[in-house]
Amino acid sequence: MVQQLAASGVREVVLCPGSRSAPLAYALHAADAAGLLRLHVRHDERVAGFTALGLARGGQVPAAVVTTSGTAVANLHPAVLEAAESGVPLVVLSADRPHALRGTWANQTTALQAGLFGAAARLALDLPVPREGEPLERAEATWRAGVADLVATAGGERDVRPGPVHGDLALADPLVPDAPWDPALAPPAPAPAAEGAPREPLGTAPGADSALQGEARTVVVAGDAPAHLGALARALAERSGWPLLAEPSSGARGGPNAVGPYRLLLAEPGLGGAVERVVAVGRPTLSRPVTALLARDDVALVHLVAHADEPGPGPARSAHRVVVPPAASADHLLAGTRGDDAWLTAWQRAGTAARAAADRVLDAEADAGRLTGPLVAREVAAAVGRRPGELLVAAASNAVRDLDLAAAPWAGTGAAGVPRVLAGRGLSGIDGTLSTATGAALAAGAPATVLVGDLALLHDANGLLLPPSEPAPDLRVVVLDDDGGGIFTGLEHGDPSAHDRAAVFERLFGTPHGRDLVALASALGTTARRVTGADDLRAALAAPVRGREVLVVRADRSDLRALHARVRAAASRAVADGAGRTG
Repeated sequence: MVQQLAASGVREVVLCPGSRSAPLAYALHAADAAGLLRLHVRHDERVAGFTALGLARGGQVPAAVVTTSGTAVANLHPAVLEAAESGVPLVVLSADRPHALRGTWANQTTALQAGLFGAAARLALDLPVPREGEPLERAEATWRAGVADLVATAGGERDVRPGPVHGDLALADPLVPDAPWDPALAPPAPAPAAEGAPREPLGTAPGADSALQGEARTVVVAGDAPAHLGALARALAERSGWPLLAEPSSGARGGPNAVGPYRLLLAEPGLGGAVERVVAVGRPTLSRPVTALLARDDVALVHLVAHADEPGPGPARSAHRVVVPPAASADHLLAGTRGDDAWLTAWQRAGTAARAAADRVLDAEADAGRLTGPLVAREVAAAVGRRPGELLVAAASNAVRDLDLAAAPWAGTGAAGVPRVLAGRGLSGIDGTLSTATGAALAAGAPATVLVGDLALLHDANGLLLPPSEPAPDLRVVVLDDDGGGIFTGLEHGDPSAHDRAAVFERLFGTPHGRDLVALASALGTTARRVTGADDLRAALAAPVRGREVLVVRADRSDLRALHARVRAAASRAVADGAGRTG
C-alpha cells in the first residue's frame, strides 16, 4: 500500500498513533527513511487532517492522512468537508478490523466506519482482509488497484473535480511485522492506469466566447480559486481593461486593474450600481456587497470554473458557465474584447481615494494607541509582499475580511508578484487554520505568515504542538486578540440599537475567554510575545520568518462596528469629492 501511494504521486503523509494502523505506521516509517515520501506524525487526528489538507494545498498534489479505527476517523470530518467544498486532493486511510468483527463487541470498532464521510468523499473503498485460501498476489493486486484509484480520484483524474477520498483498510493480526520492510528490496510498483474521459477543451460549450463580447460595463470578480484561475482572472482584467475585484485568496489581487477596497465602492451608483456584467472566477463568497452584486437580475453573470461539477451561484440565479482548463489563456477567451477606458479609470481613481481615506482612519486609531484588525491585516500583507515566495494564510473569519478591506493590491508583475494566500473558504470554518498553514508551508518549502483571531488560535491550539523529531516549518502566527468573536460585532447580532439582542450578545456571540495566549503558545513549545503599538508591529513583521513564533496583538472589539462605519463614511466622502473634482 505504501509503495503504491508513492508510485501514485503521494509525497506527504500524516500519521496519528494507533494500534490497528500499526502495520502502515511501520511501513511509512521505512518509506520515509528510504526517501519514498515524507512522514509527519501528529498527536491528534483533527490536527492531522488539517495538516494533510495544508500539505495538499501547499504541494498542489494529493496528500494522505492515516488513522486508527473508531472516533479517530470521525475527527477527520471537518478537514474532509473543507476539502470536499474547496476541491483539495485529500486521501484518508483508516485502519479497521476484519469485516467479521464489525458490529460486534470488538474494541474500538464500529460498523459505521466504512463510508463514514458519505457524499463528502469523491470515492470510498472498503478493502478487505484476504479470504482464507485466496492467493496473496490477487489480494495484493486488489489493494494496489484500490490505492491507485483513490489517489487518482482525489487528484481529479477520474472525471470529477479534486477532493477527498476514503479508503477503509481491514487489517488482521498480527499487527507487528516479522522484520522491517526494506523498500529498496521490493519490486517496483506498477504505474497507475490512466482512466476517465478527457475534459472538453475551452470553447466547446455553445457561446463560451460570445458571453464575454459586447460593450457592457464589466467587472471581474475573483474568489477563492485554483492558481491557474487566479492568474487568468488578472490577465482577463488587464487584457480587457476591466476593473478587477479580487479576494485575497483568489491569486489575482495584484496589478494596475486590482481595486483594493472594492467592497466600499459597490454601493456607489456610478460604480457598483452601474455594473452590467460580472465575470466571476472561482468561488466569490467573502462579502455581502459582492453577494448582492452577483444576485442582481439586471447584471449578466459569466462564471469561469476549473471543473464542470463545481458549485455555482444557485438555482435562483442563471449564469453562463465556462470550464477553463489550465492551459487556457485570456486571449482565447476574449477574442479581441476591450472595455471602456473611462470605466476602468473611474474604478481606479475611486479605489485610490477610498484606500487613502480608510488608511487615514486606521492610522488615526493607531496614533491613539489602538491597533485594529484592518490595520494589522494591512501591515501583514505589506510585509509578506516584500518577501517573494512567502505564503500568507488567513483564518476564514475576520482575518481574511480585514485583508480584503485594508490590504493594498500587490504591485508585483505577473503571478509571481502576488503572494499565495490560502484561506479555508470551502466552508469558511476557522478550525484547523494553524495546522493547514503548517502543512502548506512544509509542502511548499517556504516560510508562512498566518493571520488569525484569538478564537481561531484556540480552535487549533494543538496545531502548534509538534513532536520534537518532526519537520517544523518557518511559521509566524499573528493573532489579533480581541477576547472573543469580533466578527459578530459587525453582523446584525451585534447591532447595539437592537436592545433585546444586545443583552445576550456577549454570552451567545461575543464568547469572551480571558486567556493568556502568549502563555498558551509558549506552553505548546512556540516562541511567543505581545506586540505593543504600530511601530513594534511593523518591526516584528519586517524580520525574516525563521522558526516558529506567535505575535499576539491586543485589540478592543467594542468599537469594531463603529470603526467600520467610520471607514465606510470616509471612503464615501473621498469618492464623492473625487467625482466632484473630475466633473
